[in-house]
Amino acid sequence: MEPSSGQMMPGFEHPMDIEEFRQRGKEMVDWICDYYSGVSERPVRSSVEPGYLASQLPRSPPQKGEAWSDIMQDIEHKIMPGVTNWQSPNFFAYYPANSSAPGMLGEMLSAALNVIGFSWIGSPAATELETIVLDWLAQLLDLPACFRSHTPEGTPSEGGGVIQGSASEATLVALLAARTQAGAAPEEAHRLVAYGSDQAHSSLKKACMIAGISHCRSLPAAAANGWAMDPKALEAALEEDKAKGLKPFFLFAVVGSTNTCAIDPLLQLGPIAQEHHLWTHVDAAYAGAAAVVPEQRHLFQGLHLVDSFNMNAHKWLLTNFDCSPLWVRRSEPLKQALSLTPAVLRAKGNALDLRDWQIPLGRRFRALKLWFVIRTYGAEGLQEYIRHHIRLAKVFEGLVRAHPKFEIAAPPRLGLVCFCLKDGSREQNAALLEALNSSGRLFMVSTDVGGKLILRFALGATSVQQSHVEAAWQQISQQADQMLSQH
Repeated sequence: MEPSSGQMMPGFEHPMDIEEFRQRGKEMVDWICDYYSGVSERPVRSSVEPGYLASQLPRSPPQKGEAWSDIMQDIEHKIMPGVTNWQSPNFFAYYPANSSAPGMLGEMLSAALNVIGFSWIGSPAATELETIVLDWLAQLLDLPACFRSHTPEGTPSEGGGVIQGSASEATLVALLAARTQAGAAPEEAHRLVAYGSDQAHSSLKKACMIAGISHCRSLPAAAANGWAMDPKALEAALEEDKAKGLKPFFLFAVVGSTNTCAIDPLLQLGPIAQEHHLWTHVDAAYAGAAAVVPEQRHLFQGLHLVDSFNMNAHKWLLTNFDCSPLWVRRSEPLKQALSLTPAVLRAKGNALDLRDWQIPLGRRFRALKLWFVIRTYGAEGLQEYIRHHIRLAKVFEGLVRAHPKFEIAAPPRLGLVCFCLKDGSREQNAALLEALNSSGRLFMVSTDVGGKLILRFALGATSVQQSHVEAAWQQISQQADQMLSQH
């Protein structure tokens, strides 16, 4: 029944008012602190089977609201068994997914403010802080000045940084900017060619699929050059494709590949790309954080020759997922590719509407957590954090080299050590890995390089210490001894 004119409509009462939220929020912080205090005792890898949760939850949503205490009971008994504990100090799989107290507090504040920063006026602080904090991070990483939003004199530059959700998004955004810069008419798109090594992340192929680029050349990398891209192979491919009437336009270079942390030689690749008018994008999703440490910056030589650079602060720089900074030398091709606003109506240089620098319209206030992390740790704290993990990787490498039944399988670099059983078969290495992971006491993954299955030991968990590394090695070596003695 509709209320008559002038009749007061009934209000709506939320099931959790602000005072209960205050109480539940404090309880949640306590739960999180207890989780982090005891996460090392939890199984690292979830052991549930696919579909495990369907039998434990109702098929239909509740008609009436449920008690918060009941919901939290289900978290521990139904949800947590299906969680792989990425924050465990015994997590050595993939690459790290760092979390930190300042990062979590920034995420909390961002969630509370819940601004949708698609335009400057949507929340001016969201856009302006992101611009400033990415200039800060560019300085911490010692990136070329062209990647900052302002020149040293304080005037707007042609380039700048923006936070993407992931390195895969950054790859797609850079590819679209490169396609625009190439100036190919729609009917010529089938001629465009993108290049990367066979060690490049799969996001390159996916970006090409999305952008309608049918030619994505994967150049072979070899163990002889540390699984890095061969500049001569690139030159040969470029000449071959041009002879076919194709149009090279994009080079995807890697600093820290997923498989073995390979480093593509930017100093040699850059001039080739410039000669052939390629947009060069550098994917440093994992390794990029290492540039905060001066003694590791030799890995990044040649950045002055590239057009865009991406790293994941949520991998190895203590900033909770998602936070994937992307810097571009020139933002105009990016905005031409992604903006719906005519160029004549857009501000010149570093325009303030960052929606034109990304795929989605909406934007989260992600700069808060990065700002909190940088201010809390400072340059010195971040540098020592990265050095700590590199030192631990050296410890693990030494343990592998000292054991007669193991060998190093790829050049160790930063926090990654690739190893395997000496003269071991694929089946033996796979069996060793599964036995270790099934124990729940650690978690690693394998990769396939040069037709050989190898194990990856990736350092970088926020709370990992030498004791965890030594305990992990004890499990690995004992399991290997036991397994090999049975054969």
